[in-house]
Amino acid sequence: MRKNNWACFLLILAGIVIGGFIGNLFPSTWLNYGQTFGLSTPIVFDIGIMCITFGLTIKITVASIIGIVIGVLIYRVI
Repeated sequence: MRKNNWACFLLILAGIVIGGFIGNLFPSTWLNYGQTFGLSTPIVFDIGIMCITFGLTIKITVASIIGIVIGVLIYRVI
C-alpha cells in the first residue's frame, strides 16, 4: 500500500507549527532553545506603481524538532 506524500508533508508542517507554539509557551526552558536564520533585511523591489518585498526568517527550536519527529512517527503508524 502506497502512502500519500502530502499527508507526510502536512504532518511534518503541523509538527513544526505545534512545536513552535509549545516553544513560545515556555520561553525560558530548553524547549525554546534554537537557531534563527534567514534574511536580516528584506529585499525590496520598487517599480513605481508597485513595491514588492521579499523576506524569510526561519527559527528552528528543540520543540519544533520534537514536533517533526512526532509527525513522522504518526505518518509511519498510519
